Amino acid sequence: MIVLYKNMLISALLLGLFAITGSGLVSLTYIGTAERIAENERQALLRSLNALIPSQSYDNDIFTDVIEVTNQELLGSKVPVAVYRARSGGSPVAAVLTPVAPDGYSGAIKLLVAINYDGTLAGVRVISHKETPGLGDGIEVERNDWILAFNGRSLTNPTPDEWKVKKDGGLFDQFTGATITPRAVVKAVFNTLRYYQLNRDAIYIPAKRTGGDSNE
Repeated sequence: MIVLYKNMLISALLLGLFAITGSGLVSLTYIGTAERIAENERQALLRSLNALIPSQSYDNDIFTDVIEVTNQELLGSKVPVAVYRARSGGSPVAAVLTPVAPDGYSGAIKLLVAINYDGTLAGVRVISHKETPGLGDGIEVERNDWILAFNGRSLTNPTPDEWKVKKDGGLFDQFTGATITPRAVVKAVFNTLRYYQLNRDAIYIPAKRTGGDSNE
């Protein structure tokens, strides 16, 4: 009986040692790769930003020249969203906002909306979504050129009444069998343009700041 208890104790100690060793290895692996993962994410974001705002058009570090702003009504999120600022010689070139289309078919759709200083759209990209494959995923530039229809648009081109999908009497195409997804994106892009128009001067203030704005 004593031998049995002794063996059970040894087994328990060995299992505990293995568990501690395993946890330690996982922690070390995470620490060793966290910096690399962060750098990979940074490079992926930079590629997306540069796809919208050509790198030769600005001379600042767009990745670090960033503020956070909050406006749930126009930017679709209760939490602050990032705004990346592009400048050349200290003068504003464009801003890339990261709003959310909260009313996608399968949930929130996260966007990059690049707006030139004059208020025209430099382009729009989808960061993440959960829309139906083969239907709603047509918002991805890799699958469909639909998202490119925003290039060069503004609050006056088309008119505010035309900032809708065609099914709702607007200018923008919808997808066959999937109207909710493009409708949500069109609305989010339009609202982002509205936010930019109301807050352009504040967006380009050089000093970094965090929080809301006067249009909350």
